[in-house]
Amino acid sequence: MASLARVIHDFQNGELSRDEFVAQLDSTLVTEGLGPTQLLETLGAAHRKAPLPEDLYIEVRRRIEQLRVSNVAAGGEETGIQTTVEMPSVVPAGAGRTGASASSANVPNGAGFDQIKGIGDTLNNRFVLEECLGVGGMGTVYKALDLRKLEASDRKPYLAVKVLNVQFRGNPNSLVALQREARKAQVLAHRNIITVYDFDRDGPIVYLTMEYLSGKPLSQLLRTPGYQGMPVRAALPIVRGMCSALAYAHERGFVHCDFKPANVFLTTNAEVKVIDFGIARVFQRPEEESDATVFDPGSLGALTPAYASPEMIEHREPDPRDDIYALGCITYELLTGHHPFDRLSATQARNAEFKLQRPPNLDATQWRALRAALSFDRATRMPSVTRFIAEFDNEARAEKSGTLAKAGLAGFAVICAAAVAVYAWRSAPNRHSEMQQATGTSQGRVEEAASSATQASEAAATAATSTASAATTNPTTATSASATASAAVAAPTPPAAPKPKPALTLAAVAPTLAQVPCSALSASTQDHTLTVRGYLSQRYGVARLKDGLTALPGVDTLKLDVDPVADDKCDTVKALAPYWTQNWQAGHIAGLQVRPPSGQLNEGDPLVVDVSTPGYDSYVNLDYYQLDGNVVHMVPSPRAKDNQAPPHYSATVGSGGDWVISKPFGSEMVVLLITPAPLFDKPRPEAESRADYLRALDTRLAQIAAKYGRERIVADFAPITTKPHAP
Repeated sequence: MASLARVIHDFQNGELSRDEFVAQLDSTLVTEGLGPTQLLETLGAAHRKAPLPEDLYIEVRRRIEQLRVSNVAAGGEETGIQTTVEMPSVVPAGAGRTGASASSANVPNGAGFDQIKGIGDTLNNRFVLEECLGVGGMGTVYKALDLRKLEASDRKPYLAVKVLNVQFRGNPNSLVALQREARKAQVLAHRNIITVYDFDRDGPIVYLTMEYLSGKPLSQLLRTPGYQGMPVRAALPIVRGMCSALAYAHERGFVHCDFKPANVFLTTNAEVKVIDFGIARVFQRPEEESDATVFDPGSLGALTPAYASPEMIEHREPDPRDDIYALGCITYELLTGHHPFDRLSATQARNAEFKLQRPPNLDATQWRALRAALSFDRATRMPSVTRFIAEFDNEARAEKSGTLAKAGLAGFAVICAAAVAVYAWRSAPNRHSEMQQATGTSQGRVEEAASSATQASEAAATAATSTASAATTNPTTATSASATASAAVAAPTPPAAPKPKPALTLAAVAPTLAQVPCSALSASTQDHTLTVRGYLSQRYGVARLKDGLTALPGVDTLKLDVDPVADDKCDTVKALAPYWTQNWQAGHIAGLQVRPPSGQLNEGDPLVVDVSTPGYDSYVNLDYYQLDGNVVHMVPSPRAKDNQAPPHYSATVGSGGDWVISKPFGSEMVVLLITPAPLFDKPRPEAESRADYLRALDTRLAQIAAKYGRERIVADFAPITTKPHAP
């Protein structure tokens, strides 16, 4: 049976098809007689010499690591804990190897060797590596079981762990690289970007923890046998997700620098997640300039030539348009099933004067946008991701043009009506005579009416004469007629109808509500019933509010659903009342509910809240206003970084026991604030002074309102009462 190296060689030379290679793989791994460590080393050497397709490399590595688990189960010597692999860069040329596996104990001080971790291993006695998910330029990603979460009965005990590759651990800057990646991830909190939690090390093993995603990378879809592209309509959601993530990163001063199909993940929930900002470099961020002098992630060389712009290959300063070039390559491949330049690097394609072929399913505007994204020159490349998707997304363009068309048709109808009127006026052959005829006709109608009135008058006179005549001949009849006439003349005037009550409108109620200090109140009216809900200070009192509202004209029935708040919450209520009122006046489009609904919580209870968002993309901000004058930021926070939500999104926060009630106890409050843009550019400390936070909040909300409109900011309150455990 051929060796693993030989099977890989035959596949790379075209002597074996993909199916034949996979068919021979398992038997080769079993019969070659080498341990998993040597097999991984053989695979790595072959892959560095002539890279295998990414998904195939992952599959081979996964099968090798499964051998380790099987061997342990069978009582073999491979422990999976202290396995080592030789570092080719430090082994002298021609040096022989002895034995099936090596250990650092065989070499003084471990020289020439480095530990690796794989399936079945545990990092820091906490993260159990269970499955290899993929191999990237900087590390191998595993599905891992978090023993701490398992112990706490967390419903989601799994996360992803990226273990730094041995070749990068040999780089003195590797730890700095991973630290920078974790730090950048704290800024890049977006629903289309993977959430990174932290980085750590276990001896020489350096790793990064992040959210676990269920699904597959886009590269796997593109490498599916027989894949020849997809219709634009099917591809648009993926393109939108990629653009949303990149635009968000670019707005915050980050370039991905290694954007490729393997770094775009398609989840089972039909979400797009951009992963591995591992070599993303900072641009236009003065506060980060010191990083560039200490460490340049690009020096690690972990870029992918087929998707790297010419400027990246030439080691020029990073620019968002580098990511746009990669975005163009991926979009083209998604639509057609093949790389736009047959997987040549940008510089090779440029030197060969490669001519792009237009995909048959694109309209002219889409093709212009895609072609501009694939320009070899930054100066002529699509300038921004936002501009690219605006031109490429034909559905959005159609919707927008449809709206404009409706407005245009309405305007056109008005213009046509005016034009017809003017034309009719000007085309009349004898407007003056027609006017005279019209005047004569009007006068004739007036004269006709006057004639009718005269006839009626004459008839009345005739009736009076007849009555007088009847009185002469028949006194009884005369008396009756006279009485009838007198009754007709002297009939009493009916009583005037009572004046209607003044209408009850919100405009009439608003001034009274505005005068209530330390309050957040929302009113609604129906006929003469006034309903008011909200919050007001204990000092002002519900009774006083009731007296003021019942005295308003038009109020027959008053319904109050108002809760008092402690006076120390007045600054919070004052700052957020307009947005709370706006939320309720719009129909309570964003909701906040504490568990239990009573809001009564005891010492040691977890603080758990349910939130719901409006019918548009938004950012969720959830804050816990404590009795001691501090604000704890629940979302976003180091424990929950990603706070972007799609339309009509519902979520539960705190179910994992992240926040627990402790002293001081009393009247406290949880506040939900929904904004159309990130509330702050940088993460705030998890807890801070309420006064400091409200000052920053006031300034930032004014900026967001000026840019996006005040109606896009809404809030909701949930007062809670906390108590110590009963003795």
